[in-house]
Formats: sequence, structure tokens, C-alpha cells
Amino acid sequence: MSKSAPAGKDQVRSNANWKDVVAKYQKSEVWPGVWQLVNTLVPYAALWYLMHLTSKVSWWLTVPLALLAAGFLVRAFIIFHDCGHGSFFPSRRANDIVGFITGVLTFTPYHHWRWEHSLHHATSGDLDRRGTGDVWTLTVQEYLEASRWKRFAYRLARNPLVLFGIAPLVLFLVMQRFPSSKAAPRERNSVILTNLGILVVGAGMSWVFGLKHYVLLQVLVIAVAGSAGLWLFYVQHQFDGVYWQRSEDWDYCTAALKGSSFYKLPRVLQWFSGNIGFHHIHHLSPRIPNYYLEKCHQEEPLFQTVQPITLLGSLKSLTFRLWDEQRQRLVSYRALKTIEKQPQGVR
Repeated sequence: MSKSAPAGKDQVRSNANWKDVVAKYQKSEVWPGVWQLVNTLVPYAALWYLMHLTSKVSWWLTVPLALLAAGFLVRAFIIFHDCGHGSFFPSRRANDIVGFITGVLTFTPYHHWRWEHSLHHATSGDLDRRGTGDVWTLTVQEYLEASRWKRFAYRLARNPLVLFGIAPLVLFLVMQRFPSSKAAPRERNSVILTNLGILVVGAGMSWVFGLKHYVLLQVLVIAVAGSAGLWLFYVQHQFDGVYWQRSEDWDYCTAALKGSSFYKLPRVLQWFSGNIGFHHIHHLSPRIPNYYLEKCHQEEPLFQTVQPITLLGSLKSLTFRLWDEQRQRLVSYRALKTIEKQPQGVR
């Protein structure tokens, strides 16, 4: 897999016109947003109707529809995500309304998530400010100094079956139902309102489908969409050549272009994922709506040297477990055998 390294740190910093480059694409528009809503939410609703019809015939027909619905739910989350950045529509009110609606569909409180996600953008790639909106990542030294229990918990949390199987359900069905202790009143209220919205929608869907059928289908859709979404997020920040630095050496532009991947997906998957594979551009400028990310990448020389990660190449990310500060790279647990043998000062 190629390293995502557009330039050296000094070269990136010297690119003083990057704000002018991205400014041309920071133009939210009504009709592209409306069209994306239509081609996402209408098919999603239609698939639920078809699931209702086929559930009376055979679940062998219903389950494939649920898997396809999960793809549209991922796309709905990207719309929700753009609304949180204020980039989907020109109107803030429109973003907030659509963000709330798609938040109910994706089981994610809009204002609360927007607050936490803004912290992720402000700290991505900063070793001293880890812990909010990112995948739990320890340095080699931190892992070696950790207690046996913490090591066990870390290995469990980073196990692929847990990370991409159990964690999405826990995150979207349980954790998102409760506000952070640090959340402000508006963020707390958004959790309450979203929970009420989910209850209202769930009650209506249960009346149509029956409680058992609705719960089974909803959990399946959330599980598949959540797993796909968490995988996208993981690959976007856990790849060969990724950027991590201590706060004193951390640089926003470098963190965006080297700390976020260009995940080059097949066309159909790029569509379902709402162009979020152009994550290096998104982190450089979150105000660019997803429907202009590809255009920005293709037209601007600044992004042409960013090496893509392919779908097959991204599987290598499954072997990455720890950040090695000495070597400035992610390493596997196997690398610990060599590192542990080295003197303390060499690590």
C-alpha cells in the first residue's frame, strides 16, 4: 500500500495559498443538496416498504434489501455529517433541520455529535490531544508501560470482531443515547430530542411491521451501516504513512494532508460513501460539501501527489495496532518483540 505523503512538512507549510485553493469549493448549493437528499432518502424509504412486503413472504428476500438499505444509511450519515459542518446547504437552519432528521435515522444526536466531531477535526494527528472522536490508539511506550488489564482492554477494543462487529451496535444503539458529562445544554437537549424522535419513528414502524420484525430489521441495518462507517473512519486515520505528532510539532495543514487518507474506492462504493474517501481534502477544509470533494481533488495540483489507498491495500490497516514514535509509523503487536529487546533510550 502506498504511503499518503504529499510532501515534506516544510513543503506543506510553505504552501501558503492552500486556503485560497479550497475556498473556491466552499460553496454550498441548494439543488445539489436537494438532489442528494432525494436520491438517498427516497430509495431508503422505498427499501423499508419493500422489506415490509417481503417479510410476509420470505426473509431470504428481506435480508438482501436490508443490506442495501444499510448502504443508503451510510450515505444518509454523510449528509448528516456535512450538515454538522455547515457545508451541505447555504442555510444554517436548513442544515440543522436536515441534520436532525438524518440524525434520527442514523441514531445520532445532531448537535451533540457536531460538538464532539469538531474536537476530532481540531485534534486529529495530535498525540497529546487524543481521546475524542477517534479510534483508541496507544503509543508503543504507553502500551509497554500499561497494566495487564489495560493491555487486555486495548487488545479487545482493537480486535476486528469487536471494533467492526460489536462496537458499532454499542456506539449507535447505546452510547449515543447518553450525553457527555462535558456537554453544554444545547448538546444535551439534542440527545433527548433525538431519542424522542427515534421512539416516535420506532413506534410508527413497529405498528406497520410489528415490533419484533421492525427491531430485527433496524438492528441489522444499523449493524451493517455502522460497521461500514466505522471501517471507513478507521482507514481514514489508521494507514501506512499516517501523520502523528506531539502538540509542539503538530501542524494543521500537514495533519490534514498526511494524517487523513485518500481512500480510492470503486465508483459504486464512492457513491454510497458520499465521496468521504477524499478525506484529506475534507480535513483540510470541512466547509467543502461532499458533492464537490472529487472536483476539488481532480482540479487542484496540491492534491495530485497524494497517493491513494485502494480497497485491497486498505486491508493492511488491520495489522496496525500501535504508534511507534521513534519510527514515526504504525506497527503491529509482532513488532513489540523486537522493540522490547531494545534499551529504554533507543525506543
